[in-house]
This record gives sequence, C-alpha cells and structure tokens, in this order.
Amino acid sequence: MPCTTILVGKNASNNGSTLIARNDDNGTGRFDIKKFAVVLPSMQPSVYHSVLSHVEIPLPANPMRYTSVPNIEPEAKQRGLWAASGINAANVAMTATETITTNPRVLAADPLVEYVPAANGQPEKAGGIGEEDIVVLVLPYIQSAREGVKRLGMLLEQYGTYENNGIAFSDHDEIWYLETVGGHHWIARRLPDDCYSVIANEFSIDFFDLEDAVTTQKNFMASPDIQEFVEANHLNLSKGKFSARLAFGSHTDSDHVYNTPRVWYGQRYFNPSSFSASANDLVKGPASDTLAWCLQPENKITVEDVKYVLSSTYQGTPYSVFSGGPQSGLFRPIGINRTIFVSIAELRNDVPAPISAVEWIAFGSNVYNTIVPVYTNINTVPAYLSNTTMTVNTNNFYWSSRLIAALADAHHDQEIIYIERYQEVVDSKARALMLEGEKAFHAGDNAVDFCDAQNQKICAMVQKETDDLLYQVLFTASMLMKNGYARADN
Repeated sequence: MPCTTILVGKNASNNGSTLIARNDDNGTGRFDIKKFAVVLPSMQPSVYHSVLSHVEIPLPANPMRYTSVPNIEPEAKQRGLWAASGINAANVAMTATETITTNPRVLAADPLVEYVPAANGQPEKAGGIGEEDIVVLVLPYIQSAREGVKRLGMLLEQYGTYENNGIAFSDHDEIWYLETVGGHHWIARRLPDDCYSVIANEFSIDFFDLEDAVTTQKNFMASPDIQEFVEANHLNLSKGKFSARLAFGSHTDSDHVYNTPRVWYGQRYFNPSSFSASANDLVKGPASDTLAWCLQPENKITVEDVKYVLSSTYQGTPYSVFSGGPQSGLFRPIGINRTIFVSIAELRNDVPAPISAVEWIAFGSNVYNTIVPVYTNINTVPAYLSNTTMTVNTNNFYWSSRLIAALADAHHDQEIIYIERYQEVVDSKARALMLEGEKAFHAGDNAVDFCDAQNQKICAMVQKETDDLLYQVLFTASMLMKNGYARADN
C-alpha cells in the first residue's frame, strides 16, 4: 500500500500524548471499502488463515478486545480483512503497514516468502505474512509497544513475509517503528520522546545501533542474528556510524518524485525554518536522500497538525497540486485521491486511563474529509462508522466522505471554503463534547458505557454536519455543471 506515516513522541505533542498516524492509500485502480469495527475476544479466531498467502497460524488463548478498520464483505473474502490500524484493551496501538522497499543484496540473501499455488502435481506452498494479516496476528496479544515489536519479530522469523513493510506501535510512554529486512529479518527503533518522524514508502530508519539491538535493547531491537547477517552479506555501506537505510534500503530516481517529497513536506511543516522549497537542493530539498528519520519539531505538535500534513497537496510551495503553475503536480501528494482512511491513535496521559485512548478516524481523500475522535474502550461502534455497505448510500461516513471528495475536487476553488468550515466545526464540536463528558466522568463510573455513549453523541453530530456539507457541495457542483445557462426561466 502506498501510504504515509507520522509518529509523534509524548514530549513532542501538545498534550503529552503519543501519536501514531497513517494514511491508508490504495494502489491505482482500486478503492477498498472500509468500516470502523471493534473485535471482541469471542470474535478472534483460534487459528488464523491468510487469504492471500494461505499460511495458517495458531493464535494464543485469551485475546484482548481491539479496534480495527477492516475491508467489508465480500471484499474481505477476495483479499482478506486488512484490519489496518487499532488500539487494544491495554491501550496499545499499532498501524500496519507502510509499504517500503529494499535492495537486491538483501533479497538475494533472504528472499521474500511468496505463495506458490499447486501445479504439476505439486502441493501449494504457503507464503509468509503481510499487510493483510499483521494487526490480527499481533494487536490482541500485546501489553506494550515493545511487546508488539517482539511478537511481530517472532512471527517474521518463523513464518517470513512476502513483502517489505514498516509497522508502528505505541503505548502511553513509547513509540516503536519496525521495518522488515528481506523475508525473515527485521529491525526496530524507538522514537525519542521529543521527536517526530514522517515516513513515505521507503526504508526510512537511518542510524541504527546494532550493539544495543542485540544486548540491552534500550532503543533498538532486531533479529537475533542481524549482525552476522549484515557482515556475511557485506551490507554495511557506511564509513562511519551504521546506517540501516544504506544497508537495507533501495535507491531509485522515482523516489525523488514519489517518496522523499512527502517526507520533505512534513519536515518543512514541523521545522519551517530549516527546509528549502527548491527541488534542486539535494541536502534539504524534496529530492534529498539524507532526510533524517526523526527530528525535534520547532513547536509542539497537535492532532490537527498531523491531519494537516496527511492532507497535504504541497500547498504553500511551487509544487501545489491546485496552483496551476509550471511545477504543479510535479510530486506525488500526501493527500492523494486514493486514500481510503486515515487513523491517528492518540494515547493521552492527562485523563484517566480507561477513557484515555482515542482513535481519530476519517475516510476518503484527506483534502476533503474530517477526522472523528472515537474512544476505543468500547463494546459497540456507532452505525454511522460501522454500517458501510457495498452499495453507495449516505447513511454511513465512508460513502458520504467519498461522495463529498469526488464532487468537491472538480470545483476545488469554489468548494474548499465549505470543506474548511466543515472541518473546523466538526473538530471544535467533537472536542467540546469530549471535554464536557470527561469533566463529568468519575473514577467509579463504567468506562465502557461512558465511551460507548460519548461515541454515539459525537457521531450523531458528525452525521448532521456531514449531511449538511454534502448538500452544499452537491448544490455548488450542480450550479457549475457545463450545461448550465444563466437565463432565468422559472
């Protein structure tokens, strides 16, 4: 999946929360149909069956409840669930995955584990695990972000993977980011608490402490044999400190159009005094190959900042998709038409733990949608988020968001004022409902009932505001149809 990920440490966010976020972008020519769901322990299988790779994996007993953003039926039968992102009952979040790349030296030494169908009298050969599978295999069984890395690492070592991916984990204290290396190897790095990271479809971790990864594992973890793997296959290309990006990543000219500009724009937003807008700047411009994996932001980062960057079309630069200038559309935007949802997992440290986990959700192209805060300590999900159907209808958030985007994009300059008002109104009203409810929450209250009720209130407001916006966007688009005529004939 061609996605964009943002990680924000607890000392880099405005309220002391950890934030992990990802745009889930479809490949060209497909739009997965999604819903927001909660998976209760009774719904989790005891043996997992992968649709794409046909691998079967026995699962531990006693899974936890967790949220997810799966494909709906019958889409799930064709390609699997693709649970994508979620937060579990222990307030541990993960998002999976950021599709990344590696190089032929790595793949030759540790090939991907690909599915081989039955042929010529030979039985099929199961493949490894991939984006379709990872959330279901890991999230219900982990009590911390660090445990998430270790469980996924164990699964990769045992079953392998058929694709290269990056996966983020968070809890109230830590954020970890894992990248797969070939078919069975992996590395993971802890995000410093005062830093953020923007990741865009490339092997992104730069400095990596191999010694720490195989000893204390304070800030780095990896496959147990990672040092031997690097040495045996002459993967270390660094003259100084070991760079995982150089060792395990790839380098193509297309990165400078498709990938690095997205990282550059995010770093430009969070560190505006440090970054050039010139495509010719090979050190700090959009074509740079050396943009840092993480940086300290110039200011504290909010959920709204994360959403803004994940909606980016390079506004404020010569590369803006909507500018019409000579460099317009030069780079692949972050806020692309193929985004099917965005999730921002916020684990707050300034409210009671039972009501602290919130997953901000939006569907469709981020330029035209709005994020909705959803408490995740829940047993039910409001119908507006969960009742997505294969048939287009406006009774759910998924299809309403997709319709608004498709109508508004054709008349962006005329429609964007209504979109921006909608985004501000929904955000303000949702936060007001959260504040009002949380002030009335007491230690002895039933947290699950509270979170279920809060979500219903928020979604009722969002549905009304979204319906109103859809009416306005449809009206404006109708007035601007090419077969319009100004003569009054009523």
